Amino acid sequence: MHRYRFLLSRQWVILTLVAIALIPTMIRLGFWQQHRYEERTARNDLVSAALHAKPVPVERLTSPGHTVTRTEKYRTVTATGTFDTAKEVVVRRRTSSDGEVGFHVLAPFVLTDGKVLLVNRGWIPANGVQTAFPKIPAPPAGRTTVTGRLMADETTAASGIKNVKGLPDRQIMLINSAEEARRLGAAVLGGYIQQTAPEPGNGSPEQISDPGSEDAPLNYAYMIQWWLFAAAVPVGWWFLLRREIRDREEAAAEPRPEESEPAAV
Repeated sequence: MHRYRFLLSRQWVILTLVAIALIPTMIRLGFWQQHRYEERTARNDLVSAALHAKPVPVERLTSPGHTVTRTEKYRTVTATGTFDTAKEVVVRRRTSSDGEVGFHVLAPFVLTDGKVLLVNRGWIPANGVQTAFPKIPAPPAGRTTVTGRLMADETTAASGIKNVKGLPDRQIMLINSAEEARRLGAAVLGGYIQQTAPEPGNGSPEQISDPGSEDAPLNYAYMIQWWLFAAAVPVGWWFLLRREIRDREEAAAEPRPEESEPAAV
């Protein structure tokens, strides 16, 4: 066992402890990536199913005070009513598909039964100071039918956007049906929709693109990578151990200086 006595040296004790700590850490990281892969895959499946589901009237999925669920989010819904442009607001600090900062246009859409649906008509540029209410292209006049993706109310926790108070008139930070119900003094359906039809005319707000798929395969690759790293740690430790033994044996086999000098006559 004397050939392994060097394992008790400070250098090798630290190296061994680090290796022992790395293995379970990398295994846990692999399981975390596996969880992210499964989570993202499930989210992608839900979004895909929602986007390809047959459109339904909005009141089948939501009502005043309703919280839009994960399975309801992104469902295509239709509604018939009239835009109330006098009570439109804009949502600050929203970006276009090109990354330009501007506003989303949020319009109350009064249904035939008097309830209100919040419609995100799309994105418009700021075109000047953001403290001024922007000029908004008018929506279709009179009774019309709109189609859009059902969305859940926005919160600071989910979006990371701080709900700043004291904003300029008719400007908001988050789209929240409960807050809009208090502002409008009306029965507002829970959540809101991102309008997809009718198609916008020239100069109308830029419609919001479909939600993209999250890169679940990347998490799968990271999972395999972490587990390969975990397997490589003991292999690397054993390789270093064998090299250390070889180097020590070669050093021991070299002749000492006094043994190589010729004897004096």
